[in-house]
Amino acid sequence: QVHLAQSGGGSVQPGGSLRLSCVASGDTASSTARAWFRQAPGKEREGVAVVYTGTGSTVYTDSVKGRFTISQDNAKNTVYLQMNSLKPEDTAMYYCAADKSTWPSCGLDLRRYNAWGQGTQVTVSS
Repeated sequence: QVHLAQSGGGSVQPGGSLRLSCVASGDTASSTARAWFRQAPGKEREGVAVVYTGTGSTVYTDSVKGRFTISQDNAKNTVYLQMNSLKPEDTAMYYCAADKSTWPSCGLDLRRYNAWGQGTQVTVSS
């Protein structure tokens, strides 16, 4: 079983930057993908970015392409989400996740994940 601990987040003005971190412990070798999801009030949880741990390849949802960067530090079992040029619509609770299998094949599908961080609030407001 994988345990995830998040840090980072907070409040920034539009155009600002934040970085989220997610440290994994436990059976980390069983995970093939690590992802960030977010959930705004009244909305479904959506996949933001995923990194496939074996290859380092990444996928982003369209709304964050060019602004967010997901990265991993395998030595520290840590995944990061660097968020630049933040917009008010990025306001949400952000969760990191580790997968349990390679199904569904889409790394931004939350059904793939069985380990979740505790969540951290990101608020973008002037």
